[in-house]
Amino acid sequence: MSGNALKKIRLELGRTKEQPEGNPRCGYEFWAPLTADGHLDEAAYKAVKAECRVHRFWEGAMPEHGHLQHLGPDRWVFSYAPGKDDDEPAFKLDKHRFEVGEYVSLTEHDGVTRPFRIVAIT
Repeated sequence: MSGNALKKIRLELGRTKEQPEGNPRCGYEFWAPLTADGHLDEAAYKAVKAECRVHRFWEGAMPEHGHLQHLGPDRWVFSYAPGKDDDEPAFKLDKHRFEVGEYVSLTEHDGVTRPFRIVAIT
């Protein structure tokens, strides 16, 4: 796995029109291999993809559990069931450097793209 252990990455909802202060009770925790400079490690992912899980937590909703999936050169999604209907694509996730305080954008089940702040990497 290129010497990289799986990292647990916690994302919390950033500021939106509906949540101007963001919301730490809405977000994701997922496990993925990262390169030394904090990017998703595509080569390492191939060896550990079954372990690359995602946990979606949302205030007022049941938690969801699924997997991080790499579907192509620049396409990463959170998937909770077979098929594409429930996939939540991440905008340019392959280009992001995962560092606490940075943001990533995810398109959720409802088709809305929302910002999420990286709050922890362990």
